[in-house]
Amino acid sequence: MNEYGGNRIIIFQPMSPLYLIFLLSLYIFLLPYLILTGIIFSRSLEVPLYLIFMIFLFSLLGSYVNIRIKEVESIQPITYFREVYFFGVRWRIPEIRYGLRKTIIAVNVGGALIPLLFSIYLLIFSVPTHGAPLVSYLKILVAFIVVTLVVHAFATPIKGLGIAVPSFIPPLISATVAAALFPIYVKTNPFIIAYVGGTLGTLVGADLLNWKKLPELGASIASIGGAGIFDGVYMTGITAVLILWLLFI
Repeated sequence: MNEYGGNRIIIFQPMSPLYLIFLLSLYIFLLPYLILTGIIFSRSLEVPLYLIFMIFLFSLLGSYVNIRIKEVESIQPITYFREVYFFGVRWRIPEIRYGLRKTIIAVNVGGALIPLLFSIYLLIFSVPTHGAPLVSYLKILVAFIVVTLVVHAFATPIKGLGIAVPSFIPPLISATVAAALFPIYVKTNPFIIAYVGGTLGTLVGADLLNWKKLPELGASIASIGGAGIFDGVYMTGITAVLILWLLFI
C-alpha cells in the first residue's frame, strides 16, 4: 500500500489554517478584480453572478482535493544508495533497480470535476435559450475537437509529476476557434463555445488521451485535471473568455 493508504478523498497538498487565511485574504484583496471578471463572465456566459463566484472559489480550493478512481501497478526503475568505505571514507554509490510501483489514478475536483459540471450546466441550461441550439452544439463540438487535437500535440509526460501543457496554448486556441466559428451560418454565443470547447478539450487532449501513460510516470498519484493540467483547464475558461471579450468590446 502506498503513502495515501485506502483514502478515497486525497488532499494532494494539505491546507493548513494559515494557508486558508492567506487564500481568503488574497481573495478579499483581489475582490475588485474578481467582481469585474465575474460580471464579464456572468454577462458573457449568461449565468447568475453568484454562480460565477462559486466556480472561481471552489475551483481554487478544489485544486487540492483529488478523488481516487483506481490504483495501478507498474515496473519502474528505483534508485538505491549503497554505502562503501574506502580508506576510512564513506562513499554513497547509487544503484538502479527495478521494482513494483503503485500509482493512484484520481480526479482533481478543481481542475476536472467542477469545470466538467459547469460545462454540462452551460450545455443544458444556457445553449437551449438561443435561437439555434443545434448550430451552437455543432460549433462547440468542432471547437472541442480542435482544442483536443492541439492540446494533445503539446501535452508532455513529466516523470514524477504527470501530464503538462503550456498554459497559454489552450485559451489561445479556444478563443481563436470560437471567434472563427461563432458568425458561421447563425451567430451564436462565442464565449460558451470557447469555455466548453476549451475546458473539455484540454481535459481530453491532455489527460484522457494519455491515460495509458499515467502509470509510467513514476508518480505516487496521477491526477486527472491536476498537477500541470490544472493551470491549463482553469486558465482556459477564464483567459479564453477575457480574450474574446477584449476582441468584441
